[in-house]
Amino acid sequence: MILPVCVCCFERLNAIIRRMKTKTTKDVSSMIGCFRYCVALAVACFAGSAAFAEFKVNRSVMSDAYWKIWNDQAQAKIDTDIEKYRKADASFEIAAPDGAEVTVEQKTHSFFFGAHIFNFNQLGKKEWNDRYKDLYGTLFNSATVAFYWRTLEMYPYAPRFEERYEDTENFWNNCAHPKDQPHWRRPAPDPVISFLRTRGVRIHGHPLVWGNNAWHTPTWLWDDFCPESEKVALQRAAGVAIPSRDVTQPICTKDMKNDPKERRWAGAWKKIYERLSEDEIAALVPTYIKALDSFYERRIREIGERYGSRVDSWDVVNESATDFDHFGRKAVRGKAFDKSHYGPMPADYAYKAFMWSQKYLPKSAWLNINEYNMGPFFEQAKDLIANGARIDVVGSQMHLFNPAESANISRGEFSASTHRKTHPEGIRKVFETLSQANRPIHLSEITITAPDNSSRGQMVQAIITRNLYRAWFAVEKMNGITWWNVVDDCATVGEPSISGIFTRDMRPKTAYHALNDLIHREWKTKTTIKAKDGKVSFRGFRGRYHLTWKNADGSRGYKSVDVK
Repeated sequence: MILPVCVCCFERLNAIIRRMKTKTTKDVSSMIGCFRYCVALAVACFAGSAAFAEFKVNRSVMSDAYWKIWNDQAQAKIDTDIEKYRKADASFEIAAPDGAEVTVEQKTHSFFFGAHIFNFNQLGKKEWNDRYKDLYGTLFNSATVAFYWRTLEMYPYAPRFEERYEDTENFWNNCAHPKDQPHWRRPAPDPVISFLRTRGVRIHGHPLVWGNNAWHTPTWLWDDFCPESEKVALQRAAGVAIPSRDVTQPICTKDMKNDPKERRWAGAWKKIYERLSEDEIAALVPTYIKALDSFYERRIREIGERYGSRVDSWDVVNESATDFDHFGRKAVRGKAFDKSHYGPMPADYAYKAFMWSQKYLPKSAWLNINEYNMGPFFEQAKDLIANGARIDVVGSQMHLFNPAESANISRGEFSASTHRKTHPEGIRKVFETLSQANRPIHLSEITITAPDNSSRGQMVQAIITRNLYRAWFAVEKMNGITWWNVVDDCATVGEPSISGIFTRDMRPKTAYHALNDLIHREWKTKTTIKAKDGKVSFRGFRGRYHLTWKNADGSRGYKSVDVK
């Protein structure tokens, strides 16, 4: 295969060849650097040229019952809404002679097509890491960066913002058992953010506040900042011993829901909640209750000071609607703390998370609320907004974790859960409700699992992906979609190993081609129109465009414009 190398690459390659004649150490070093640069550009050029290859749907892998649901009428409705909501009419003044043919070519999308970047430099080989990183700025124009507190700050007052040796590609390439490392899928943010900024990729931080003690809250918050005397007092009053939260096994490879220590922790607090009131608990462990607020606020302040305008948006609070539902779908303020189903949390923590974020993060950063529990979510968002929370974006999740579910969908069989998530009518109802918040919607975490990794299974995954992305893209308030696990066998425990769009050795799966086809062919505008009275007018997908034409003297004219 010959990669389509651009002119500048040929020039640099010629320079390399000329310098090889000298063969000095300095020249060889420069030669290697130039060659790497050329290869990177060549790969980028190749990705761009491949982007326009049309994906072919093999309808036979899905049943007639499936196609009866995802029928021509449903597809036509999606097409109509995409045309209505994702495109705009545009007119621009240009210095082109009347009648000149103007090439209109879209270069970027305003819509966010994203993925998390939790496996940055962790795949075990440089070539795999390079392929993975090359997706950001080509396929994906947005990336979710991990800010999980428990693994970002394993020890109090010592957050892992900067890169250490354990975060380097060399470490991971020589790591025999990467999943046994506590920071697997949790790279230090600094090098990730620096890389993304060089690629012009939008950066989304996830999350700031999450009550989940198994995945997010540091173990040291209870172990080190609740005095032993207070622990003893609580145990005597409740008749329940609270276990230490210290764990040595890496959480990214543990079944946290069924881990004995985590189950004992959650069970102990459930019994304490039943036996003691909030005021009684607060009186017994006042130092710990104070530490909850102090450390949560300090975390947001430190992140704001370090990253400020370098991060474009944040999941300020994650998966808190179940607590809102648990508290009677009414926020009660002025409590000592929240009897969260996760464990003790700062009082009214979802609201406080936004107040702290509004205080310490710049106004340029979008503040998101992220959720999977759609039942109480809309009411919670309304309550927070009514009380002064600056919610810029509402985030909704859609995880199709079970391979059997994908197989059932291919047969046209929808359960109550999959109907809501993957049936065109169910999707419409969910987002009609969520749109009532009158905020942009970020489909912040999506998983579409293949029934298996056979060629048929991959095509099933690809067809589900294509139809769901089209349906989501057609939602008026939708502003972005973020694929969760890009690479097979890189999900966390409890998530499927075959939900990626690439195999573990970074070979593209059929779903990648389906997604690439949508983003770079079906949803990109390229046309030729004639200039008239110094203007051009056209309708296209929102984003950045390059306009080019030939002037009367034979020179080339050029203008970059934004369709909004």
